[in-house]
Amino acid sequence: MCFLFQKSYTVLKEEDILHRQEDDVTRVSTVLSISRVAASILLRHYNWSISKVHDAWFADEDAVRKSVGLLDKQVVQLSNARELTCGICFDTFPCDKIISAACGHPFCNTCWSGYISTTINDGPGCLMLRCPDPSCQAAVGQDMINLLAPGGDKDKYSRYLLRSYIEDNRKTKWCPAPGCEYAIDFAAGSGSFDVSCLCSHNFCWNCVEEAHRPVDCGTVTKWILKNSAESENMNWILANSKPCPKCKRPIEKNQGCMHMTCTPPCKFEFCWLCLGAWSDHGERTGGFYACNRYEAAKQEGAYDESERRREMAKNSLERYTHYYERWASNQSSRQKALADLHQMQTVHLEKLSDIHCTPESQLKFITEAWLQIVECRRVLKWTYAYGFYLHEHEQAKRQFFEYLQGEAESGLERLHQCAEKELQQFIAADGPSKEFDEFRTKLAGLTRYSCNYNTSIKASLYTPTCNSVTKNYFENLVRALENGLADVDSHGACSKTTSSKNAVVSKGKGSKGKGGKTGGSSKNGDD
Repeated sequence: MCFLFQKSYTVLKEEDILHRQEDDVTRVSTVLSISRVAASILLRHYNWSISKVHDAWFADEDAVRKSVGLLDKQVVQLSNARELTCGICFDTFPCDKIISAACGHPFCNTCWSGYISTTINDGPGCLMLRCPDPSCQAAVGQDMINLLAPGGDKDKYSRYLLRSYIEDNRKTKWCPAPGCEYAIDFAAGSGSFDVSCLCSHNFCWNCVEEAHRPVDCGTVTKWILKNSAESENMNWILANSKPCPKCKRPIEKNQGCMHMTCTPPCKFEFCWLCLGAWSDHGERTGGFYACNRYEAAKQEGAYDESERRREMAKNSLERYTHYYERWASNQSSRQKALADLHQMQTVHLEKLSDIHCTPESQLKFITEAWLQIVECRRVLKWTYAYGFYLHEHEQAKRQFFEYLQGEAESGLERLHQCAEKELQQFIAADGPSKEFDEFRTKLAGLTRYSCNYNTSIKASLYTPTCNSVTKNYFENLVRALENGLADVDSHGACSKTTSSKNAVVSKGKGSKGKGGKTGGSSKNGDD
């Protein structure tokens, strides 16, 4: 399912890449009246940009030839002798055993093969191969590679050449999925960076992370870094431990009493409440298991700073946990939905077709529902990262965001339950069921549009112009987030949302503990 934007890219298979590469070489060769080998060398030098090749060539052909190594005449004039000396091994060979690049420097077949093979095995740098003579910059083209390189090295060179067409071109990228060999040709300025490869992997063209629309790449980068960094470990340590007064190592209280003993070699015994030496505690401090000294010191403000830091860490950790749990839950639900979609396509559709005497072509509404569930789970997952970085002082925006998120999540839960739970009775049925047509209508209604989309978010939220289905909810959410929640007044007046808070909460009843509760105990400033 694609929200609002049309497909703006082309997925390229290997044969497509080769065909485009050959076409580009042919175009340059024809326009500049040079050989295909020379055209290929030029294109590689200018990162496969035909326009850059043409601009540079017609501006100063001689300078281009010199920088690329396309010599128009030989540097070394060979004699008419029957034998020549190889410039590498210095052995003498018959003329038919000596080969030269455009420069004319003579080398034997064996030395050429060794030189080419070594360079190819060193990596993609072989695509800019030059004459073995240290003082010469003449380019060595693919014709000599095909003539002199061993079979395995020829294949490596061809693979490097193919990959360079994608990797050196700003408009193309490889799909980042492990083992995938498809490439993507992207149309700049299309508005959305989300790409879906033929291997089923969805990713962002801009940052190459998994697809995350409507959240921007910067937010995703910060969120991924936060999930993998040590910051939350430190927050947990601050919130749930105290430093030993002697060695300063953090200690977690795992029993009921206040008597703490640090681990060896320190073994310092102290009071959990006041961090004083345990030897100073007794009846005069309120007893071994209650410390009046701490309460008195707290009233005097002795522990204000440490308590404040610990409370901030605890609130920060709770807030992060709130968003992370929901982000991870939707990711888990999406993975399960992908597995269910595969099971549906490979097993259940055929079974349903047999049981209900219906062609599989008329059961596509089920596949469409599962595809929409997968996509909506992805969108919903990333809205929690968005919510985490939404500033607390922007209360109107937060309220509007949580309303939209709650509505979308509520609609998705209805759709997911219908596709996952209610469908099972028809898969397990022994024969056709009259209720199957009703189920078809319900599932299709939850999946597809039932009216034209109203371009005003506020109008679509508050004006009953259509039946609210899952896709409508998510298009509202996606568009609002991509507009930076611009429909909310910066001074806190969020149209009818702010003035009818109770109505908002009641409408979002399907998202209990999720969209409607987002960031309830938040403190801003987390990175």
